Amino acid sequence: MPASKKALANPPHLPGRSAAARTHMDKRREETPLEKPFSFELLHVCAQTGARRGRLHTPHGVIETPVFMPVGTQATVKTMSPDELKSIGAQIILSNTYHLHLRPGEDLVARAGGLHDFMHWDKPILTDSGGFQVFSLADLRKLREEGVEFRSHLDGSRHFFAPETSIAIQEKLGADIIMQLDELSPWPCDAAEAARAMRRTLRWLERCMDAKTRDDQALFGIVQGAFYEETRRECAREMAKLDLPGYGIGGLSVGEPKNVMYAMLDAVCPELPAEKPRYLMGVGSPDCLVEGVLRGVDMFDCVLATRVARNGTVFTRHGRLVIRNATYAHDFGPLEEGCDCYACRNFSRAYIRHLFKAGEILALRLCSIHNIRFLVRLMEDMRRAIEADSLRDFSEEFFATHARDNW
Repeated sequence: MPASKKALANPPHLPGRSAAARTHMDKRREETPLEKPFSFELLHVCAQTGARRGRLHTPHGVIETPVFMPVGTQATVKTMSPDELKSIGAQIILSNTYHLHLRPGEDLVARAGGLHDFMHWDKPILTDSGGFQVFSLADLRKLREEGVEFRSHLDGSRHFFAPETSIAIQEKLGADIIMQLDELSPWPCDAAEAARAMRRTLRWLERCMDAKTRDDQALFGIVQGAFYEETRRECAREMAKLDLPGYGIGGLSVGEPKNVMYAMLDAVCPELPAEKPRYLMGVGSPDCLVEGVLRGVDMFDCVLATRVARNGTVFTRHGRLVIRNATYAHDFGPLEEGCDCYACRNFSRAYIRHLFKAGEILALRLCSIHNIRFLVRLMEDMRRAIEADSLRDFSEEFFATHARDNW
């Protein structure tokens, strides 16, 4: 037994404590298992809807779920500092394996101490596998059972991702949660293609599990199956047998109608273990967050909030607001009444519109701060509604004022 484990098994007697007290302490140590670096607590299930209130424990902190994760593709959430993200309540951020592999490279990040030290973020991080970006390259990639060969969108250089490659890169990046390499199916696709990609995803998951060496990272599988309910169910059932720390739901929000995505969630979520977190990948419009939580999803990520913010579009409880529009030139109210974000507490619509018209970077920053805070507050409100067994009431009130925008 290593010395460190011997010390835990036979702790030294502490001065000033009786032998009986020492015996009781030793017994409790033996009965209490060592805390796992990653675990999920299902705290409450909404009686109205079946939506879930949970808590993820990671090496870099606890995450209250359901949760929205801002996307820091290249080890930064565009225009925002880590301190600003913390101030608006962000609990975890996502970074991108494909982009960080190409620039600056996982070896450099590892030498910096991993992503947390490299980007000065001491809360949890999730890295995706790079699969979505690679499969989005279309003509620049070649897929085979071993993995996928692709050309960099930056300089045309050749690269190869196998399941083992993706895991090795993510281990060097050092995120708390890492994702398997999967094969995505396009919208639309036929049933045979969907089944083939789903089964390859299952085989690649086993290779990812075999390649993983770090105990302080949680590997999530990714349920695929395109837009075929039974194919999705089969994938979810097979993955559930593997007792993973969590499960992603991928290959959605790729052009299909929203009602199709919701049907896939209705098919998949009941097949996944109740005691494990469920992560809907790449989905982050306000209406989709509400619909996803209603169906039992715990985690979401998307670039939408910051992408549309940089174009002058902000989220409000009444739907989208395009601050560039002339109607706001003399509007001295906040982006949204009642919002507690820095932008709404300090600046008017007229001022922020002026910043956009003048080409000032502060305009992008203020709208990004507002949009991420809007989604963080939305998740906070839904967590409270789940605890109160009133998420159905909450969702009806939300959709009474918030249009189901076609983001």
